[in-house]
Amino acid sequence: MRIFKPKFWSEKISLFSIILFPFSAILIFYIFLKKKFLKVKSFEIPIICVGNIYLGGTGKTPTSILLATELSKLGKNPVISRKYYKNHNDEYSLIKKKFKNLILNKNRTDGIKEAEISNFDSIILDDGLQDYGIKKNLNIVCFNNSQLIGNGMVLPAGPLRENLAALKNTQIVIINGGKNEKFEKKILGINNKLDIFYSYYKPLNIKQFTMKFNHIIFV
Repeated sequence: MRIFKPKFWSEKISLFSIILFPFSAILIFYIFLKKKFLKVKSFEIPIICVGNIYLGGTGKTPTSILLATELSKLGKNPVISRKYYKNHNDEYSLIKKKFKNLILNKNRTDGIKEAEISNFDSIILDDGLQDYGIKKNLNIVCFNNSQLIGNGMVLPAGPLRENLAALKNTQIVIINGGKNEKFEKKILGINNKLDIFYSYYKPLNIKQFTMKFNHIIFV
């Protein structure tokens, strides 16, 4: 799904952010109430949640595929679960192409129940961090070093789905891109028990691309 992000989401101080902040405050309060009063359901199957705080692509799906693949190599029988949306077919196709076990359900809780009935021994929630009614065994939050948290404000004043306090219940942070000690210090100030890892994308067929590109240029 393509997301068009306002320019002011990347600016430190913006008149638009100030104007929209009251709406952000309402969302923050709503999230607070959900976390405080929503009944959290536990499941027998181990649940790994791969999510994000920044709205948009941060590498959740590639991370979920990698985790599922590695668990399979260890002799486990994992499944990736995603909430079903009509306009997310490209992401579903990517997962199915790379990993065979995928559960799509309009309700994540029902998807987890389906995984238990189907005798999978672990489940990876691809984008389930903001589903506060599910007890997760491991929370992994992904960031992209090119954007990190933008202006640091919650929607609509900024690009965050919730504030950084969400990292208090997170065990692992994965940053796609170069090392960023300043950001590490910031998030460790919220949760000093975080394990921080870095990732990057590596094209596997770059030679084939180069040959085709040269052919197009010089033919």
